[in-house]
Amino acid sequence: MTIRDIIIKYSEELKEISDTPRLDVEIILQKALGNVDRIYIHINLTKELSENQYELFLDMIKERLSGRPIAYIVGNREFMGLDFVVKEGVLIPRPDTEPLVEEVIELCKDKGNLDILDIGTGSGAITVSLAKYIAKSKLTSFDISDIPLEVGKQNAINNEVDDKITFMKSDLFSAIENKGIKFDVIVSNPPYIPKRDIETLHSQVKDYEPYNALEGGIDGLDFYRAITEQSEMYLKQNGILAYEVGHDQAKDVSKIMSNNGYTKIYTKKDIQGIDRVVIGYKL
Repeated sequence: MTIRDIIIKYSEELKEISDTPRLDVEIILQKALGNVDRIYIHINLTKELSENQYELFLDMIKERLSGRPIAYIVGNREFMGLDFVVKEGVLIPRPDTEPLVEEVIELCKDKGNLDILDIGTGSGAITVSLAKYIAKSKLTSFDISDIPLEVGKQNAINNEVDDKITFMKSDLFSAIENKGIKFDVIVSNPPYIPKRDIETLHSQVKDYEPYNALEGGIDGLDFYRAITEQSEMYLKQNGILAYEVGHDQAKDVSKIMSNNGYTKIYTKKDIQGIDRVVIGYKL
């Protein structure tokens, strides 16, 4: 079959389980053809796949048809213009998180020698992106699980910022408790799905992505409360606390921050016009 034939046939088959069936087919083709770029796919529509290439494609498309997320199948995802290794056990990077990273970069761009903490390593998307795009920065990245720390370290190496990042296993701030360590910025995209809503998530999320990276307690706000209450001990004066929040959580998170003494609190919208980022300053 030619590339064109494959795109037509399997885009149709994926329509029932994917919002982006053609894109999924093209991403799998890129992998099957040896990690070529999408331009190669588009200018070689009449090319026929070799037997080995087609078998590899079929193996991956069967996984996609079963519902497995495309990022776990091909093993990577783009975020902030960088390539990230992903695998089951880490949350897949999403465009929803880019506004948080962009805002922190904007706040830090004219400052030097910044110490930044990311709580919840995941794939390392936030940590690595901040290290890459904020020149004079040192990053610390905490996660409670081993797989995210392993994947985060690999992504730091792949994106040539491993010399700027320290990865540590930590339950929130436990790894630095009573050590007098303080940061200029604390950033987090914590688990924020209310427990009652987990079962309503798309099966490709709830059945594959790590539960402890999704569920944020009864109302989804447990980690915002815990981090905000404890962060005062770990932020320098005029330090910044920056969160990604769920689509209807900005007001609640802003109130949590205000109740804990944060000032100059503001929100930023994502490309859909949803308040997705909450920022506050420690006095």
